[in-house]
Amino acid sequence: MTAVQELTGSAGRYVKTRRIKFSFRSPDKIPKYFVDGDVAMSHLVAILSAGFPPGEEAFIRSVHHYNDRITDPTLKEQVKGFIGQEMSHGREHRNLNDTLQEMGYPVHAIDKGGEVLLPVLERFVPAQLPLALTAAAEHFTATLAARVLSEREYVDSVAHDEDVKGVLNWHAFEELEHKAVAFDVYRAMGGSEALRIGAMLVSLPGGVGFSLLGMVFSMALDADARRRPVHTTWRVLSLARNPLFKGILPELATYLRPGFHPDDVDTDPLLEASRDRLFGPQGELARHLA
Repeated sequence: MTAVQELTGSAGRYVKTRRIKFSFRSPDKIPKYFVDGDVAMSHLVAILSAGFPPGEEAFIRSVHHYNDRITDPTLKEQVKGFIGQEMSHGREHRNLNDTLQEMGYPVHAIDKGGEVLLPVLERFVPAQLPLALTAAAEHFTATLAARVLSEREYVDSVAHDEDVKGVLNWHAFEELEHKAVAFDVYRAMGGSEALRIGAMLVSLPGGVGFSLLGMVFSMALDADARRRPVHTTWRVLSLARNPLFKGILPELATYLRPGFHPDDVDTDPLLEASRDRLFGPQGELARHLA
């Protein structure tokens, strides 16, 4: 799939489908609480990984629905890159999820539930609504991705497995690369500001609520977490101070501003700084690239 070059702004951002493969260690060689021994954060990352494959399949459907109506050749090429990247994310997260399932996290049930439920729900709503929700969700993931790439010391310290850390960094990098694609498709298809803002007002509490409920559900099935209720509760409450989440709501709320565009948040310097670190000849992820 070709990438768009020699343009400016989101219209020229490099959206490339990379052939990449991670080989996760056997579950017995990864600490059960693989995020720095933190029970709450480990369960939360597992639940997010569980939700990524069906969520990204829904994102692909919402954008692909309009593919024949997109006349701008640049945007068409970016949609190809977007779809290729999201398909790769789903594949590698399902590989990770197989390992997490063996470690005791209920990720397969959540993945399968989303895979079955989301297409059914999409049949009963106007086509522009899933696209508006995708654009809003992409702002959420791009905001979190910028923090993953910026908080290098934290990510390095908490990821006990190199391939787990690699998936987080790779996924975050590509989320920033394609952060405006669904948004630009939504605008090109005449999507209204009211629906765009309304979609965020629905998806923000919905996404946070799903993540927290999924985390609680996962921990309720964890005998070790149940045996230490005070410690587990404290770790859950401590999530608000985690460097990946602290103060994130105002950043997410910028999407609600009338006239907002994802490029209003300039992440290109972060992308450029991360590109060579991750994918250069001596990059952290170079050995995973085919």
